[in-house]
Amino acid sequence: MNTPLVTVICLCHNQQKYVGAAIRSVLTQTYENIELIVVDDASTDGSQQEIESAIKDTNAKFISISEIRGNCAAFNQGFHMSKGQFIIDLAADDLLLPKRIEEGINDFANANKEVGVHFSDAFLINENGDIARTFYKRDIDGQLINSPASGDVFESLIRSYFICAPTMMIKREVLDELNGYDEALTYEDFDFWIRSSRNFKYHFNVAPLVKKRDVPNSLGKTQFALRSKHLQTTFKVCNKALDLCRNEQEYLALISRCKYEIKQCVKTLNLGLISKYRHLIKQCHRRLSSLSNMDK
Repeated sequence: MNTPLVTVICLCHNQQKYVGAAIRSVLTQTYENIELIVVDDASTDGSQQEIESAIKDTNAKFISISEIRGNCAAFNQGFHMSKGQFIIDLAADDLLLPKRIEEGINDFANANKEVGVHFSDAFLINENGDIARTFYKRDIDGQLINSPASGDVFESLIRSYFICAPTMMIKREVLDELNGYDEALTYEDFDFWIRSSRNFKYHFNVAPLVKKRDVPNSLGKTQFALRSKHLQTTFKVCNKALDLCRNEQEYLALISRCKYEIKQCVKTLNLGLISKYRHLIKQCHRRLSSLSNMDK
């Protein structure tokens, strides 16, 4: 069996309660050829001491950042140090199940070479680690009710968030092409999905391979808070998507997304973004008209 190096970049900011378990979930993988890089983004709760204890007597690397840089920059610092052919971005409050990396390597080995991102279902857990449910809905027999899109997912990702971000395993060439995460943004998922899915295919594994922790004050919980700065990032990504769209269905998907985001702006009082989204919708219609004229 081919055993390429897999790098796990574990990002921590004030997650002293959970980071030790996250690290141990990497160290106990059934797959052995792993590089673990732990990046602490200026924690003030004792996370650094917990990390040092958890990685003692291992080959893990530890980057301690003295001033908060944010998720995107912290990840990039770890990525630039990494050597793996595949990369996993692991939040310090989430957990990899023991076969997560082995399953990903096997799927990549059997997948089309155009596949650049592997993702799966996940168990959603509470602060105490109790399982609440799976990320994707299942019937009473445990079967998925609806399978998420895979393959060419660009249009689907414009329309909606449907990937459980902590489950992703990424080919290095994808992140190399994107030059890592965009450090001008406050969160990385949407931007990564849109930019990576333009040129790379996605592969879905039906099994829950990760435990995603649902905790108060997580980024996902604050994204739609009143006057959330994260909505500025969402607009910037939608603006990027405009230049990546290639056909009518993709432009229509972006129009639908803009209309959805306008509603979120109203709910969160980010009223200054509404006119920007309306302008973006007009740009989509102009490009649709150009496409129509080309077809005549």
